[in-house]
Amino acid sequence: MIRTVVLDVGETITKDDRYWASWADWLGVPRHTVSALVGAVVVDGRDNADALRLLRPGINVTAEYQAREGAGRGEQLDDTDLYDDVRPALAALQAMGVRVVVAGNQSAKAGDLLRSLNLPADLVVTSAEWGVAKPSPDFFHQVIGAAQAAADETLYVGDHPQNDIFPAAQAGLLTAHLRRGPWGHWWADDAIVQQTADYSIDSLMDIASLVNPAHPEA
Repeated sequence: MIRTVVLDVGETITKDDRYWASWADWLGVPRHTVSALVGAVVVDGRDNADALRLLRPGINVTAEYQAREGAGRGEQLDDTDLYDDVRPALAALQAMGVRVVVAGNQSAKAGDLLRSLNLPADLVVTSAEWGVAKPSPDFFHQVIGAAQAAADETLYVGDHPQNDIFPAAQAGLLTAHLRRGPWGHWWADDAIVQQTADYSIDSLMDIASLVNPAHPEA
């Protein structure tokens, strides 16, 4: 029985378009170039930030992030960054009595921005606020505590195999791999991802039928 659903953030509930476009503008390169390099690191199974390192070898991503913030060109997030299925899917889960948690690898500022959107969620928290990031097992220990349910009654939903599916499964959580965004699409048919994930979904609206097979969305 699934009592709690925990969702990743980037390319699970939010689109990364604005995020990567803002980096391209900051570094003074075409947005298409950044998009192409993000695709390249996805195919290689590398960290997303490696796209920036390919553009600027030796770049200190943390320092550049702080410089952007100082220049008033830092993180922004509003309803237009949400995927269309986020609010109805999360609201449906809450209506079913399921605890909904949003937890991903984001900054403290992103946490504030997400909470300002008043999502249908019981808790919104980021890795920066917890002081530990995915794929560390400690992140998923925090997830289990935030879930207020046993690991095998908690479903973690995400697009990224290395950051979401594999470590969540290792922590004993149920997992749903979402075919969304570069990582989600590229790795969706990978044999190991399919073997590891308990479920494969194409939309957040599919989650309700995992919680209750008799739900109308099934």
